[in-house]
Amino acid sequence: MINFLNIDPHSIPGAFWLFFALAIGHALADFPLQGAFLSEAKNRHLGFSPHSDKATPTSTPIPKPNGIWIQALSAHTLIHGGAVWLITGSPVLGLIEVILHWIIDFAKCEGWLGFNADQLLHYLCKASYVLLIYLGVCWI
Repeated sequence: MINFLNIDPHSIPGAFWLFFALAIGHALADFPLQGAFLSEAKNRHLGFSPHSDKATPTSTPIPKPNGIWIQALSAHTLIHGGAVWLITGSPVLGLIEVILHWIIDFAKCEGWLGFNADQLLHYLCKASYVLLIYLGVCWI
């Protein structure tokens, strides 16, 4: 994808544009591509029903099937890993993104991180990928 973007990621302007592209990919993967299903199902502490009416506060959540949170969290992080891979052209960075995004989102679902800390860590990961590429440490 970097070739498609027509940027040199080893230059300061190119590194900026690469970070910008990764930020766009993150915003797409974390919001519209996540959706309500993954957002709820990835948290092992939330009840989940795709048919529940969220407008009625008295509705009782239907328990999730065992292990659905692992599948949902993994699917969500694979979307992110795919975005990083597509943008950077590096399957290694895509895999690193899957692993780090899984850990960060798990920590958020456990209540160890708030929303802002979660987002900051995700963007620091993207900045780290850009730095690795800029320095030539990670091939693209």
